[in-house]
Amino acid sequence: MSVTEPTIVGALSPSRAGDFMTCPLLYRFRVVDRLPEPPSPAAVRGTMVHSVLERLYDLPAPARTVAAALELLEPQWHKLLAEEPAYRDMFADEQEQTRWLAQARSMLERYFTLEDPTRLEPAERELYVEAVLDSGLILRGYIDRLDVAPTGEIRVVDYKTGSAPGAGFEARALFQMKFYALTLWRLRGSVPRLLQLMYLGGDGEVLRYAPDEADLLATERKVQALWTAIERAMETGEWPPRPSRLCDWCSHKELCPEFGGTPPPLPERQPGDTVRSTRRMPMAATDDL
Repeated sequence: MSVTEPTIVGALSPSRAGDFMTCPLLYRFRVVDRLPEPPSPAAVRGTMVHSVLERLYDLPAPARTVAAALELLEPQWHKLLAEEPAYRDMFADEQEQTRWLAQARSMLERYFTLEDPTRLEPAERELYVEAVLDSGLILRGYIDRLDVAPTGEIRVVDYKTGSAPGAGFEARALFQMKFYALTLWRLRGSVPRLLQLMYLGGDGEVLRYAPDEADLLATERKVQALWTAIERAMETGEWPPRPSRLCDWCSHKELCPEFGGTPPPLPERQPGDTVRSTRRMPMAATDDL
């Protein structure tokens, strides 16, 4: 018996879902208007640290030392500069760039206080995952690391270059991980055993959570509700701002009505258009809060 594939209605990543939950207008600026954003030192530093940790596991296990990680840092920075020379303009002077690099070194050193990479052999790094829900919504994203035990249990690992969330904010931090777990479950048919967030900023902490099917079904309902709200905003053209302390880090503050600005006219929507989160965006500066 043939199985009818669902009609694709759009795509959503955890970052863009987070944008909409934070502020629908921010989602509009990034996904609908596709407004450019200047590079953020925090975001670029996060990209660089992630790249180093990804390449650390290319080395033989005994060679995965603090010194080896630090030796990878400068080459990764020069690689980023070669790809985006504008990154040089993020700093007022050489001294500011030196402090920025020192913070990245501290994050790498802190990583080694949280786990021992010589005892790990990740199954995947920077893994792209994509699954289609029955509704036709595509879930997609990049997972920093996937560990698979000999018995088949899966651990999803994500590195954060900020500090661990305070009391009451852990659920929001875990939403991204549950999103990944849901995608893997729909893709592979098994619920990951453990979700692990590793915070390399501040004092360095690890947040662990063991999901079950009920968790992931609830996450699926939440993601679907978010998508319904996004489609409603597309139909009505109403993308309300949601002011918060994160506004101080927003690149589009001058266009926001909350601060006396005027958003640009909405792009003309063609019949059959869907809102698709199709581009991998750099980590937002808020990841470093």
